[in-house]
Amino acid sequence: MNYTALYRRFRPTNFEEMVGQEHITRTLKNQIIAGRVGHAYLFNGGRGTGKTSSAKILARAINCLNTKNGEPCNECEICKSAISGSLTDIVEMDAASNNSVEDIRQIREEVNFLPTKAKYRIYIIDEVHMLSTGAFNALLKTLEEPPEHVKFILATTEPQKLPATILSRCQRFDFKQISNEDIIKRLKIVCEEMKIEISEGALKIISILAEGGMRDALSILERCLQDGETKIDEDKVKDLVGIPKITYINKIVNSIANKDVNEALNTIEEVTNDGKDIQNFLWEIIKYIKDILVYKSSKKLNLYSELELKNIEELSNKFSKEELLKMIYTLSNLENEIKYSSQRLILFQVGIIKLCSGEIEKQTNINFDNNELRSLQNKIASLEMKIAGLGSTNINTSSNYVGNLSQKPQKIETKKEEVKPQMQARPVQNVNVGEKLETWPKIVNELKDAGKIMLYTNLMNSIARKENDLVIAIEFPKGLTPFGKTVLEKSENISEIERRISIECGKPMKIKYIDAKANDKAQVAKQNPIESFAEDNGIPFNLVE
Repeated sequence: MNYTALYRRFRPTNFEEMVGQEHITRTLKNQIIAGRVGHAYLFNGGRGTGKTSSAKILARAINCLNTKNGEPCNECEICKSAISGSLTDIVEMDAASNNSVEDIRQIREEVNFLPTKAKYRIYIIDEVHMLSTGAFNALLKTLEEPPEHVKFILATTEPQKLPATILSRCQRFDFKQISNEDIIKRLKIVCEEMKIEISEGALKIISILAEGGMRDALSILERCLQDGETKIDEDKVKDLVGIPKITYINKIVNSIANKDVNEALNTIEEVTNDGKDIQNFLWEIIKYIKDILVYKSSKKLNLYSELELKNIEELSNKFSKEELLKMIYTLSNLENEIKYSSQRLILFQVGIIKLCSGEIEKQTNINFDNNELRSLQNKIASLEMKIAGLGSTNINTSSNYVGNLSQKPQKIETKKEEVKPQMQARPVQNVNVGEKLETWPKIVNELKDAGKIMLYTNLMNSIARKENDLVIAIEFPKGLTPFGKTVLEKSENISEIERRISIECGKPMKIKYIDAKANDKAQVAKQNPIESFAEDNGIPFNLVE
């Protein structure tokens, strides 16, 4: 016996069964009743919001022999054939896998033929934004002026990718996310029919995890039934979707509040022994702290039981809003570090130990203005050191100035004014056009020391020359590989190189890349195009005089 997925088994068969899209179904029904059905529709919205279901219902309603209040009867010959998929006059096409010009040309040829059974030939094109540019162009004229017996229904999750010429030819309907309440109502109907016993808490969790998509909600419900049991509670849903138990998360946050490192490490060990993923666990902690912050601000939360809300209230009294915000930022940074690390558990444990040790409080005791002052002073001192190292005129690089935070901000401005004229008087400025930039190897080595290995390896054998007063040309005598070109042309890498060259030159400079090998090849091709063509295509070429 063939098994049918729940989202297909419980797909709406008429507009009345559509959940949360009453503003659309009402308009479509009125058009059918009044006989003012358009020639092209665009259904736009998030995944699982009912776009394809509405398209199928609309296609049947347009062709139905016995429509009732704009709804298809689902009993006539046309409706039954459409539901079973045997009606050739309703064509469903997935543009994700059929996105070429040839696919659209086939449609253009087919539209000239009359329908076999139904009144209209209807084309439902799903994920229409995946069509190629050529395919869109091929569709334009047909979409604007199709034969009287043809209708188009386009569906997409990304309407911004559609050309304006396509958008202007369609009646657009925007499907909104389905509310949690509507999802819960629909799930209750499904559970009653399937004879499933499910708790209110489980329904609430599924509706929130579905994020406005009915299909996602039914898929989660289906996963909960895979073990053969018809009883579903909150813990079962959380286990299946990989959410750590709320008790673990509460313990970790309590450990941070009480600065109890041992309790935190024991909880982490329990979670890992339970087979939960550290990254998911960290994400849940961040979300939990966010919920504590929300509760502290508004006293409202949806996802939690009364007991859990009581625990959240207790925790909200142990932290200030500023502390909660800083914890979220700290853990978010930790999440980014863990993402690319092979030692995720160690990083996670160290991050939690730091929070339990109260390092956040120590950092926040520093005045923000002093931090800004220290950073500015260090930057100025670093700049002065570089100037002195290049043999410029005497400049004070006193370390006392860097270390003394009690100096007034006015002195910083004086230093800035002193630095500028000295920067403009650097020896690098006297390099003639076409001459090498002598400090270039030093800049490349600095990139290596800064950990930018990809940049360093691609710039190792390069030469920098001054092209004019504003541009430094970086030459590659041995040529530039496609991969190297991709790395070097990244905006952040260009900015980094320009920044370092500007510091060395004492003024803002731009860079350009010169692939010497490519230029030589172009020159050879220009002088002897036949020989160049033969070499590029691997054809033996001998010149006989």
